[in-house]
Amino acid sequence: MSVFAHAAFLRAAGRGSDLPPPGPPEIAFAGRSNVGKSRAINALAGRRALARTSKTPGRTQTINFYALGDAARLVDLPGYGYARVPRALRMQWRELVGAYLGAAKTLVGVVLLMDSRHPLTSLDEQLIDWLGEARLLVLLTKADKLSRSAQQQVLAQVSQRLRRHQVTLFSSVTRQGVDECRDLLGEWLRSGRENKKPPVKGI
Repeated sequence: MSVFAHAAFLRAAGRGSDLPPPGPPEIAFAGRSNVGKSRAINALAGRRALARTSKTPGRTQTINFYALGDAARLVDLPGYGYARVPRALRMQWRELVGAYLGAAKTLVGVVLLMDSRHPLTSLDEQLIDWLGEARLLVLLTKADKLSRSAQQQVLAQVSQRLRRHQVTLFSSVTRQGVDECRDLLGEWLRSGRENKKPPVKGI
């Protein structure tokens, strides 16, 4: 049975002081507002409403932690890039995410989600640069909204730009890429449990 089958909501952190103490290996999910982070987590866990979804961009204002039993955690970071969110709130989110990444001692990788119709925005590029040598998986979400030829075109484009990282087409609707993503993240978590030094460095 997949470790993701044991997923359960653990905690929501709205301030750095709310972050849980270090525990098992963690994988963080990052991306623009409304890119599909919560839907991806639900798809990986095989659940409909583990992570709350919303059609309103910028709805998630906290870092949400999900426990995979005692073996691992998934971390849903607030989305970025939604202009209608007040500047003060955007700055608060940035500080919160920075506090998490700066203190994440057991983070084994980051899943960066991009809308397959609008990949590699300037904010996506900034986050990639900021993460440095972090282990990164890029999911091109909402792939079901593209034709097969358009999917292959955007996959080739992003893969060419991000040669050091794995890039995968993903759809929570058709489940395209879900099994492959689950298998890869399972390997990351296993390596994190076996190694005292997590693969993510320099964050």
